[in-house]
Amino acid sequence: MKIGILKTDAVREEWVDDFGEYPDMFAALLGSRDSDLEFVTFDVRLGEYPEDIDDCDAYLMTGSRHSVYDDLPWIAPLKSFVRDLNDRRKKLVGICFGHQLIAQALGGRTEKAAAGWGVGMHHHRFSRRPSWFDEGDLEFPILVTHQDQVTENAEGAEVLASSDFCPNAVCQIGDHILTMQGHPEFVNDYSRAIMEFRRQIISEPVYQSGVASLSEQPATDRMAHWILRFLKD
Repeated sequence: MKIGILKTDAVREEWVDDFGEYPDMFAALLGSRDSDLEFVTFDVRLGEYPEDIDDCDAYLMTGSRHSVYDDLPWIAPLKSFVRDLNDRRKKLVGICFGHQLIAQALGGRTEKAAAGWGVGMHHHRFSRRPSWFDEGDLEFPILVTHQDQVTENAEGAEVLASSDFCPNAVCQIGDHILTMQGHPEFVNDYSRAIMEFRRQIISEPVYQSGVASLSEQPATDRMAHWILRFLKD
């Protein structure tokens, strides 16, 4: 399977040696569990897209420091590409910014959440078991870093998992689009680095709570297998 990674941001230069770029994180998350996967990166900020939509079997959109409602020249073409993928029923996974942009592109809405910043380890809970789920607990820990949230879902979207902080945490459209507000590709040290960098922005109480939450590990293996099963289902 060939997966096209739609890159919507870059890792800070001083962190790349330790953590890699965002496509590297997803290749580690998924490729380490399926050696038959092939990855190709399209930096959509630079207008990079496949020559043919069928050049890839599936697509994955990364997170970003930007907001989907920002007036940036690359966001409208990306929304258009999402609509093309949806029309063709191509497999698409959206993470954080990707989750929000897919909702915005397909009739939903993303805004700054009244709940404020979410950082560190959060717990999301499934309301039912989709076909690609496992037999484990319905609640799972996942690393998050976001202020924006999907406040209105895309047309036809089903909310699969949520929390009190994030009502629309995992969503699915048909059998071809899966989106997550959290970051299955993150590791605790990268989450800590982001919190340190944004300490003054997110506020000291949120920072302290977020750092304390890193005593727990995310359900990385489960989330990787969910995504892989969804892509191959």
